[in-house]
Amino acid sequence: MKIFTYMEKYDYEQLLFCQDENSGLKAIIGIHDTTLGPALGGTRMWTYDSEEAAIEDALRLAKGMTYKNAAAGLNLGGGKTVIIGDPRKDKNEEMFRAFGRFIQGLNGRYITAEDVGTTVADMDLIHEETDYVTGISPAFGSSGNPSPVTAYGVYRGMKAAAKEAFGTDSLEGKTIAVQGVGNVAFTLCRHLHEEGANLIVTDINKDAVQRAVDEFGAKAVDINEIYSVDCDIYAPCALGAVINDETIPQIKAKVIAGAANNQLKDTAHGDTIHEMGIVYAPDYVINAGGVINVADELYGYNRERAMKKVEQIYNNVERVIEIAKRDNIPTYLAADRMAEERIERNRKSRSQFLQNGKHILSYR
Repeated sequence: MKIFTYMEKYDYEQLLFCQDENSGLKAIIGIHDTTLGPALGGTRMWTYDSEEAAIEDALRLAKGMTYKNAAAGLNLGGGKTVIIGDPRKDKNEEMFRAFGRFIQGLNGRYITAEDVGTTVADMDLIHEETDYVTGISPAFGSSGNPSPVTAYGVYRGMKAAAKEAFGTDSLEGKTIAVQGVGNVAFTLCRHLHEEGANLIVTDINKDAVQRAVDEFGAKAVDINEIYSVDCDIYAPCALGAVINDETIPQIKAKVIAGAANNQLKDTAHGDTIHEMGIVYAPDYVINAGGVINVADELYGYNRERAMKKVEQIYNNVERVIEIAKRDNIPTYLAADRMAEERIERNRKSRSQFLQNGKHILSYR
């Protein structure tokens, strides 16, 4: 792997390798862009097939966080960490404390959080060595479980997408097919039910499905039927890559808006649903409630303030739709453009500030 070639192509700032022999720590920190502020992104622990695969994942995820944070209006850049190892058997206290010391050495350039394969308890261990970590236990001033906040953001973004498709953001009487009924999606279903929406649900977890049926009067369908049901809105809230060649011909919804990450199997599928007239709320815009929530911890967590920021996901989705219309492009591209334009404005502003400073020094 030609690391510098890859970093130059996608304009990465930094790649760090962290090793601690005593604990078995092998971690890779990718920092993509810090134009808007320190890089924020979680720590993932995974059994990668190779070191190259781990590097690629760290870099890919770091860039994704740059766009997610920028689109969410946060004054934060994008970064990510991957720890090579099996999260079920390779964890130990020394590993995460050693990793915390590496983060501390970056002096605030990178801030971490929970991700796949790591837990709140792991973040607490990191917190023993550094303050540059979010998603720690509430006892330390954390925001706690992010699922309800993520769900509320998805709900707000769904309403904005519905307004574009139906002329009103009211979801009363709308039929919404929710794929997956985990923690985020179940809370989303509660918001939708309270507004008077009709729910169709599916999940591999039959107990979760039954709970939605019992509490919200949802209709349950088989996991393979959810794509073809008659509905107004399709909400992918489980696996990624569910918008693909096989599923698109089945979709009857006018809106796609859900909590799942990486919903498009390929960018071409975003082009296809755009051509079909489906309003798509890009995943990293609509599911940003969690990162908005943990980012508030950096200022001393205030739930009311955090929730007001999460409400802005409605406006963010509206802005994406405006850019899509302005530039005649699909919304998935418009989301990228919104993030890139914000970063570029700040980059130019910073450059102008530095130039003005040089003029002042020269004058003196």
